[in-house]
Amino acid sequence: MMKEVPESKVEAPITANANENPYEIVKSLLKNSVEALGLTEDVYRLLEKPIRVLEVSIPVRMDDGTIKNFTGYRSHHSDILGPAKGGIRFHPEVNIDEVKALSMWMSLKSAILGLPFGGGKGGVIVDPRELSKCELENLSRGYIRAITPIIGPEKDIPAPDVNTNPQIMGWMLDEYDRLRGYNVPGFITGKPIIVGGSQGRVEATGRGVVISIAEAAKKLNIPLESAIAAIQGFGNVGSMTAKFLHELGVKIIAITDVKGGIYNENGIDIPSLRQHVAETKSVVDFPGAESFDSDKLFGLPVDFLVPAALENQITEKTAPQIQAKVVAEAANGPTTPEGDRILNEKGIFVIPDILCNSGGVTVSYFEWVQNNMGYYWKEEEVNTKLEEKMIYAFEDVHKMHEEKQVNMREAAYIVGVGRIAEAFQARGWINDWSMPFKCKA
Repeated sequence: MMKEVPESKVEAPITANANENPYEIVKSLLKNSVEALGLTEDVYRLLEKPIRVLEVSIPVRMDDGTIKNFTGYRSHHSDILGPAKGGIRFHPEVNIDEVKALSMWMSLKSAILGLPFGGGKGGVIVDPRELSKCELENLSRGYIRAITPIIGPEKDIPAPDVNTNPQIMGWMLDEYDRLRGYNVPGFITGKPIIVGGSQGRVEATGRGVVISIAEAAKKLNIPLESAIAAIQGFGNVGSMTAKFLHELGVKIIAITDVKGGIYNENGIDIPSLRQHVAETKSVVDFPGAESFDSDKLFGLPVDFLVPAALENQITEKTAPQIQAKVVAEAANGPTTPEGDRILNEKGIFVIPDILCNSGGVTVSYFEWVQNNMGYYWKEEEVNTKLEEKMIYAFEDVHKMHEEKQVNMREAAYIVGVGRIAEAFQARGWINDWSMPFKCKA
């Protein structure tokens, strides 16, 4: 049921063109960063492809007795800094190029945050809303069985992503433990606290987004207590971002999700909205706001625009509408190259995804450390350590932004690529930053 996918034979991307293909986007940005650092083509060749990509078939017996076969992927971009680390997403539009790109972004996030991880990512082509709880559990366990040869606490550590959650991580942990015959809590992160999860992990990505927004606000002299925001997406990351922005006094006037949008010029009551979403599974029909056309979200005159949904949302069509002072990329890859160019021309300050949403992998790292120690921290300690890491990373990227006179995205890539290249040099993969390593007789 398992096969390695040669790089030359991977399936064609689902995305329409290279401008929207996340794998092509990240390769282009990596190449630019290598050139900006004065490194040779050899460094780019070490970065341009994942070191391994696995495609698996996952047969699941459905509730009606039939068997349905799902396709899953796992990509390891690099393990130069440590074991691969990255989430698992369940979504009908998952494709192999997306998974490869996400694993590459994870390598950069870890490098920027100074974490001892490489980049990994996984996904299954499925709409989990169409599965019963039993079918979802069987799929989750089947995926772990299929990718077991390349995962483990010292090889590759999965975590939640789009449409996966602590319960799914718990099922995956249990399946891995059954296969091994003993408990391995450090195999996966984002799991329930009772089986070794970390305090603060569920909130971590959204909390990190808001820490980044607060740091950007300081640089741009935007007072948070009078700031206005709009958020695209109200899953875990979007809802937590809204929660923490609301607590800082930011007025959130518009929120959209997959079913529609809501608007209140006086600010949306976020605690009440979160309760509404817990009951109805959508922001739609929230009594504290009026219905709102999701397509109009990007055109609102706000201080902070937070894309917290999927890739390719800010494009050549939507970017010209944006009036925000800051775009905080809570999602992975929400901006296409053409959209990015337009944002730059408009002078909009972008907090790039590989910095902005890295709170999740940071607290996943804390969880892995706690699992390895067998000693667990209080939530306050986790949050304090997260804030420290995020602020240091923001400052490193902002300093590069000023020194190189490049935008924040280019600065983030330069920081990440520079640290990975330093590891290449330390291990002898490259020599003196320019000469490829060659064994001497």
